[in-house]
Amino acid sequence: MEQPTPDVADWTWVLDRPCPDCGYVATDFDRIELGGKIRANAASWRQLLGMGDIVTVRPPVPAGASPVWSALEYGAHVRDVHQLYRERFELMLKQDGAAFANWNQDETAIESAYHRDDPAAVAYALAVKAGQLADLLDRLNADEWERTGHRSDGASFTVESMGRYLLHDVVHHVWDVRKGYEAITAESA
Repeated sequence: MEQPTPDVADWTWVLDRPCPDCGYVATDFDRIELGGKIRANAASWRQLLGMGDIVTVRPPVPAGASPVWSALEYGAHVRDVHQLYRERFELMLKQDGAAFANWNQDETAIESAYHRDDPAAVAYALAVKAGQLADLLDRLNADEWERTGHRSDGASFTVESMGRYLLHDVVHHVWDVRKGYEAITAESA
């Protein structure tokens, strides 16, 4: 199976301006809504990963474009994103100015064989991990939202900005999957 080209883009710009693809606007809601929005997004994945064999199909791409993930691969990625970010938030809460180890999402997808995961198991684990992350965010006090952390590429976040950044990632991947399903359906018509 051909692997997608790694995404090396710096997506932190979504904290400052709307995403032209998925429509996410990081400043459109209060930070105390993050937990609820993460839970609502996780509920979308149960439906997206329950659509039968199509969940394992990678969408067609125009000539010369890079392959993209199947819905199953995106779902497994989102599951792991929730786990990773919960760990990062916990580190920020223990150590202000925390430094995060590098995480290569593409290597993880290959090493974990996302394309072989069971869609129902992924949907369940994604919901559990999203719930754990949302619960953590729901319990934060005002000072904790301002604690800081730094990625290995130099990007700096507060708990609040990282929560908004994370939410864009999972919202955008729902958009990716829906667009992929549209392309698969159009190709088979």
